[in-house]
Amino acid sequence: MAFETEPDDTNKSNKARLFEINTEDITEHSRNNKIRQYCCTVCEKRFARKWDMKTHKRTHTGEKPFACTVCDKRFTRKVGLNEHKRIHTECSRYPCSKCEKSFASRDSLRIHQYIHTSKYKCKECGKYYGSNTRLTIHKQIHSGEKPFGCSVCGKRFARAEHLMVHIKVHSEDKPYKCHMCEQMFRWSEALKSHMRVHTGDKPYKCSLCNKCFRLQGHLQIHKRQVHSNIRPYLCTHCGKTFATDSSMKRHVLIHTGAKPYSCSHCSERFRQIIQLKDHLLKSHDGGTWFTCHICQKKCSRDSNLKAHIRRHEVVKPYVCSECPKRFYTAGELKDHLLSH
Repeated sequence: MAFETEPDDTNKSNKARLFEINTEDITEHSRNNKIRQYCCTVCEKRFARKWDMKTHKRTHTGEKPFACTVCDKRFTRKVGLNEHKRIHTECSRYPCSKCEKSFASRDSLRIHQYIHTSKYKCKECGKYYGSNTRLTIHKQIHSGEKPFGCSVCGKRFARAEHLMVHIKVHSEDKPYKCHMCEQMFRWSEALKSHMRVHTGDKPYKCSLCNKCFRLQGHLQIHKRQVHSNIRPYLCTHCGKTFATDSSMKRHVLIHTGAKPYSCSHCSERFRQIIQLKDHLLKSHDGGTWFTCHICQKKCSRDSNLKAHIRRHEVVKPYVCSECPKRFYTAGELKDHLLSH
């Protein structure tokens, strides 16, 4: 016959100690998992996993190593490419439960659903966001607000991480060295981008004219300048508009008369650094001429030589978005677009 006995206090104590030990172990394990030991060298954002940090760095470099073989669109992550591929291979498989729309990826559906569920809507453009923080950051596009100022030069930024990246411009520390030309860089990403100068690699291709670029930012500027009529930058002196901020600033020098670039051999001064380089080459033999292999014509700039060779080969890569006409140079296309 079995008899019930009171639980042994010693066993209860052991069990309690065992539970306490396990709880501490679990707590400590959880705490270790949250340690973010990998730091972005550009904006100092921290990550728990090295791969997440490497993926994040592509937001600074513009690197998008995963390309769609159908439409040439590029992605920073492979998962983004895989979801994009469904656009070409499958019907929209993710339906919205609130309306009749369907989407090719979960991310696209999630972003769409903000329309039905989110209370964070931009009153200026109607976009929805998942949090008030994201909406506040977005609003700065419309307001032009730049609350973060550099204490060294006064330049202002819309986001704190952009200021942190900028501050390194004032630092003399350049630990990354090119083994081919010994040029030094503050960031490893800048060195990687620079190496394309030596390798000739241009991974970013324009889908409209097939021109290729070393940096994604250069591709975006090209599309805005050549294939778009959008001119968001206004000259306050004459009202002329420009596709890029740098173009507008160069133009303003015409009004101010400033010539910040001076020749070290003579008293000549120039508004643009490219004008100074042309002067050094033509007047002081300081530089390298670019020679056409067909007619031996000499050009002061590599871009001028390429445009010259296109005329020999009758290649017109610049296509008008309004009509079927094609042109040798971006300048010729710009002049033509005025006729529309």
